[in-house]
Amino acid sequence: MKVLVVDDSRMIRRVVRSVAEMLDLDFLEAGDGREALEVLAKESADISLVVLDWNMPRLDGLRCLQRMKANPRYHDIPVIMFTTESQEERREMAMRCGAAAYVSKPFTRETLVTSMMDVLGIE
Repeated sequence: MKVLVVDDSRMIRRVVRSVAEMLDLDFLEAGDGREALEVLAKESADISLVVLDWNMPRLDGLRCLQRMKANPRYHDIPVIMFTTESQEERREMAMRCGAAAYVSKPFTRETLVTSMMDVLGIE
């Protein structure tokens, strides 16, 4: 299984990579929503989860999520959204748009592990 992490922060991508490796998952990365859609176009058959930041340049996470869910090729790939925004309206909007989970930054490694395991059905 592969995880695609989408965040403009290299540090956050490294943290998610370490969690993915801990869960024995392969890892792909993108620096923004446009790049994520390019990776999905090439690798979607192998991607089991997308971990997607909301606030990014060029194409933000919510618009990327909306494009993913509108495309039959990516519609069923679960998405964990994360952001520094902890407003309830944002969480609700992400969930309405198809996110499987929502994690507020800063998050702990344990929170991310639990969310990824829950979404992927790993026990």
